[in-house]
Amino acid sequence: MKVSARNQFQGVVSNVQNGPVHTEVAIDLAGGDKLVAVVTSASAASLGIAVGKRAMALVKAPLVTLLTDTDGYRFSARNQFEGKVTAVQKGAVNSEVTLRLKGGADLHAVVTNDAVADLQLAPGKTTTALIKASHVILAISG
Repeated sequence: MKVSARNQFQGVVSNVQNGPVHTEVAIDLAGGDKLVAVVTSASAASLGIAVGKRAMALVKAPLVTLLTDTDGYRFSARNQFEGKVTAVQKGAVNSEVTLRLKGGADLHAVVTNDAVADLQLAPGKTTTALIKASHVILAISG
């Protein structure tokens, strides 16, 4: 399978909370990170999502929000990953920023060049990535 989403995380479904409209799915990723997705209950049923199934979570890089200096703040985004910037590829308007998460996975974000400057994003900078659970697309193996 080839997809354009820069963030492709493989793991195992560890928890499923079914609801009448939406279902919350937790996926344990390699290295100990956990990602939460919210999909429609109809999608969860058609995919056959169940604990123990292998899953791939896809997130487009522009849907990732980056933060620095988060001390004392709490955020509503379910997925909050701390990592270190490993690369910043600058474009005319936006930059692609790559973070290495504590579990070893790389996470990509596309942010404005102004944000890169304001947050002083550079290799080695500790940064937090936020991803709303509703921005995660799931694919289930088998």
